[in-house]
Amino acid sequence: MVRVCDIYDVIHGAAPFDTALSFDNSGLLIGDGNQEVTRVLLALDITPAVVEEAAAMNANLILSHHPVIFHPVKSLGPQDVAYQLARNGIAALCCHTNLDLSPVCGVNVALGSKLGLKNVRREDVFGEECVLFSGELPEALAPEAFAALVKEKLGAPAVKFSPGEREVRKVFFCSGAGGEYLGLADCRGADAYLTGEMKHHEELEAARSRLTVVAAGHYHTEKVFAEFLASYLRKRIPGTAFLLSQGEAPPMGAL
Repeated sequence: MVRVCDIYDVIHGAAPFDTALSFDNSGLLIGDGNQEVTRVLLALDITPAVVEEAAAMNANLILSHHPVIFHPVKSLGPQDVAYQLARNGIAALCCHTNLDLSPVCGVNVALGSKLGLKNVRREDVFGEECVLFSGELPEALAPEAFAALVKEKLGAPAVKFSPGEREVRKVFFCSGAGGEYLGLADCRGADAYLTGEMKHHEELEAARSRLTVVAAGHYHTEKVFAEFLASYLRKRIPGTAFLLSQGEAPPMGAL
């Protein structure tokens, strides 16, 4: 019998929950750690549609990247996802910045793997809460070709792009919202910097930098975690079904 706590322990061994950044709320946020688990649904976000999807397939645990409870909750009702999970007896295990940081089965490792980067490693930055990784392309690419590679591999409908001054071989990256790390990537010898989204002033900094900078969307740089983590867990917890959500989509579309 596999329990929620058994899955928690396997993830904790590779992405310790106590390494989550100070602002975060990772861990078992809904449910009982001793609950038996037969099916697990992996999703970037736990939305009402994902809860319905889990209930329809008799999954009793949702494993998500983004926390289903982030800010203090003052009330709960039928319209709230946390209420819907509890009503359906579905636990929620949320692995956020601890999974961003993991060099074993983390979001950034999954992103580097999806792009075919070699020698993927976390960049240690003393005294800062930093989620910055680096890797190398098998062969150097022109800035435009690198941006096109990112767009294709991530299945992004579009990417924001600022070309740099040289071919791209050494890539620094941070999934999700990582515009703040552009300067660190530049001073550490990056040819290109990739993240999901950047604030306006960070885009201005990118345009002034020597680097090729690509912002491929928060959703598209993080959704890669599910397949990667599911594969990791299937090898370590046989007999439990780890399924990828088919119902989630980017929060907003485009015309």
